[in-house]
Amino acid sequence: MDLISAGQGFVMLLLGVGALGLEVWALVEAARARKEAYPAAGKRSKGLWVTLTAVAAAVGFVSLQSPLNFLSIIAVAAAAVFLTNVRPALRSVQGPGGRTSNGPYGGW
Repeated sequence: MDLISAGQGFVMLLLGVGALGLEVWALVEAARARKEAYPAAGKRSKGLWVTLTAVAAAVGFVSLQSPLNFLSIIAVAAAAVFLTNVRPALRSVQGPGGRTSNGPYGGW
């Protein structure tokens, strides 16, 4: 029984680390985008999305050992909504690198 319990604990830890990685990725992407890109893409403000993803990452860190509780699932959902809905809209507005192709002297 101890082997099964250890295996379950390991799987839960892997799920927690995966969830935390997703939430941190969403936070980094939310912080990287320009402030003006959010309204241009028809999305809520940068402050809201950075706050939501930061709270999601904090919840993911706190519940690293138990990633299947109610708050952890909500945190993963918030990060997933950002990555699947907001991030593509931001990339369509500002390009894949987060910047335009215009340099300090204009475009190519």
